[in-house]
Amino acid sequence: MDAFLPEHKRTFYCGQLRPEHIGQEVVLCGWVHRRRDHGGLVFVDLRDREGIAQVVLSPDSVPEAHAKADLLRAEYVLSVRGTVRRRPEGTENRNLPTGAIEVAASSVAILNESKPIPFALEDDTDVAESVRLKYRYLDLRRPSVQKAFHQRSLLARSTRDYLFENGFIEVETPVLTKSTPEGARDYLVPSRVSPGAFFALPQSPQLFKQILMIAGYDRYAQIVKCFRDEDLRADRQPEFTQIDVEMSFIDREDIFRMMEGLMVRVFRDVIGVEIPRPFPRISYRESMDRFGDDKPDIRFGLEIVDYTRELGDTGFRVFADIAGKGGVIRGITAPGFGEASRTELAALEEVAKIGGARGLSWWKVSATGLASPIAKHFRSDQMEALLAKSGAKPGDLVLVVADELPVVCDSLARLRLHLGEKADLIDRSRYAFLWVTDFPLLEWDKEAGRYAAMHHPFTAPLDEDLPLLDTDPGKVRAKAYDMVLNGAEIGGGSIRIHRRDVQSRMFELLDIGPEEAGRKFGFLLEALEYGAPPHGGIAFGLDRLAMILAGARSLREVIAFPKTQKATCLMTDAPSPVDPKQLRELHIRVTKPEKS
Repeated sequence: MDAFLPEHKRTFYCGQLRPEHIGQEVVLCGWVHRRRDHGGLVFVDLRDREGIAQVVLSPDSVPEAHAKADLLRAEYVLSVRGTVRRRPEGTENRNLPTGAIEVAASSVAILNESKPIPFALEDDTDVAESVRLKYRYLDLRRPSVQKAFHQRSLLARSTRDYLFENGFIEVETPVLTKSTPEGARDYLVPSRVSPGAFFALPQSPQLFKQILMIAGYDRYAQIVKCFRDEDLRADRQPEFTQIDVEMSFIDREDIFRMMEGLMVRVFRDVIGVEIPRPFPRISYRESMDRFGDDKPDIRFGLEIVDYTRELGDTGFRVFADIAGKGGVIRGITAPGFGEASRTELAALEEVAKIGGARGLSWWKVSATGLASPIAKHFRSDQMEALLAKSGAKPGDLVLVVADELPVVCDSLARLRLHLGEKADLIDRSRYAFLWVTDFPLLEWDKEAGRYAAMHHPFTAPLDEDLPLLDTDPGKVRAKAYDMVLNGAEIGGGSIRIHRRDVQSRMFELLDIGPEEAGRKFGFLLEALEYGAPPHGGIAFGLDRLAMILAGARSLREVIAFPKTQKATCLMTDAPSPVDPKQLRELHIRVTKPEKS
């Protein structure tokens, strides 16, 4: 191997070379992506973060450098000095930005070798994700992965530029903080100097950004790490990054206008797409009624239709019993699925059952009307009403679920997305933004037998619903809002409670007594008595935004060192046991978990 000398220092990135550099002497540094021996001439594709450049080593003009070519293997680290020249006619590679030129090497330095790599560093690799995560430092070299992280960096920069231009101040909030109930489990950090006491890693900077508003900072922003100890999936990680924003003396319209501007700026800067404004808005109730979901994908139709009135009074006992108990009968029309086989219908029923449905009723639509195994239980006028309301045409399939409202919504939402994918109804070229507003302030927790905050305990109720806090809390709507993009919630926020009396009432409804409220939130309650301004904000999932911008299917693709679904790091083997001495210093004893 060669020493890294001053003459080996890079003058250009590999991917930066273009025809205008022809004739220039350059020094490239990177990794051997591929080596090809053409019976004397050796071609090396040299790769760095900006792309690939073809290097040519000739036995006649550079015998010493050519002699090293036999030693080269995939992922060897090289420094190459040479002259940029045009590729011979007919050998250009139009798939590469550098495909019109090549570098005729005059010297090659092997700066380091590489063991045989466990998988090919190609964009279309089909190697198991567990292998890629174990060798993440290799996986991160793949061009498509590097492109995603370049976009993520642009996303963060564009966000900061926009917020600074609009008067926001970046303030860092603590990573070691107080454990407060915010919906998910906290990651706890034991305190060595306070035996038996713990810090918590923040689930969000919620309380601190409200304190900053009380402190008069007016417009706060931060790109911040957050932590939640919860069950994971493709779009969830134990540690994640938020774009966190808070503003004073504003209402929801100010938030909508400012954050729509942020999205327009980000999409223009990162992928060159112009997003139209204003974003459409629908209420939570309308979203659930039309799509069965509070984060609907509006790039396609298949909207839900309510048939409770038309089909509730029937001889079909399942429908009649559900309607009589206050349940609902709703469905969607699947265009072109009228010839579905029994196997296909059974598969659709399984999708509905994932959402809790006990069954799935269906009607096939033909030129002569509706056909179904349960058609005999319905009057002709009911079938006519079903056909008219469904909007179904011959060749379509009407799918119906009857149950309690939450079950029907969840089941039909899953069916809608499944059918949208299966029938290729989703416009993949479109970025469909949506505001969902007027969420319920509270939701009833059957297990606990009390109300829980739908967003968090610091969300303000709509002014017109304030009297309902004392008479019918379940009907109170919140000044809460989510920004949805292509069926994913990318951001959520609210106008906050800025009055001590309203915040105390909210804690009462959540069954948090004065003593508990003082212990957990005393600093906030006291701060609210020192001239707290009206304020509100929002937090965006930066990881999720990066995932959508990159066209990735998982958050793990846009997080440099992600965790698996079991919250482990395969590369570092974390979490791992620690030295017993460390545990003693922290006054902690580890016990074996009880068998379930």
